Amino acid sequence: MNYPLDISFKLLALTQQLSVTDAQGNLVFYAKRKAFKLKEAITVFADEAQLRPLYHINADRVMDFSARYRFTDNAGNTLGSIKRHGMRSLWKSHYEIEDDHHAALSLNEENAWIKVFDSLLGELPIVGALTGYLFHPAYLVSRADGTVILRMEKQPAFFEGKFRVEQRAAHLAPDEETRALLGLLMMIMLERSRG
Repeated sequence: MNYPLDISFKLLALTQQLSVTDAQGNLVFYAKRKAFKLKEAITVFADEAQLRPLYHINADRVMDFSARYRFTDNAGNTLGSIKRHGMRSLWKSHYEIEDDHHAALSLNEENAWIKVFDSLLGELPIVGALTGYLFHPAYLVSRADGTVILRMEKQPAFFEGKFRVEQRAAHLAPDEETRALLGLLMMIMLERSRG
């Protein structure tokens, strides 16, 4: 991947759709959440026309705080999963990204206070429209040894969500990078209402 990656989505859309572009502006992924599903179902495409599906993210249960979201490729091979870390995520977002049923990566919010201020001010009339320019929550993807491999930060924007993903580790294995990026996409869709 050619970092930094930019992730963007419209805030006022019927179904959630994210586009991921690289440093040259080339489309890397286009993710779309299936509308009106009881269980989360997201398809990640290679193109915006949604003709070439690459990955699927599916919840293991119906609308549950502790659901696990499995990543599979288009052939149905399991690549890993992401799971919210229970009560700990109420204050500060914390997810475990797994490969073959053990935590390979963790995804944590860098500073919980930014999210709190962003959420509180977002509820105020007029001022709420400006929070997209005031607060910029950031998230870290780390290996089990604590090495940060990716950092994602919310970018200033009106009427859409924008995030920038920067590589922090010198080397990323392709499967590790895929799991990390799919985890970030799923986390954005789950945390969207929380900034």
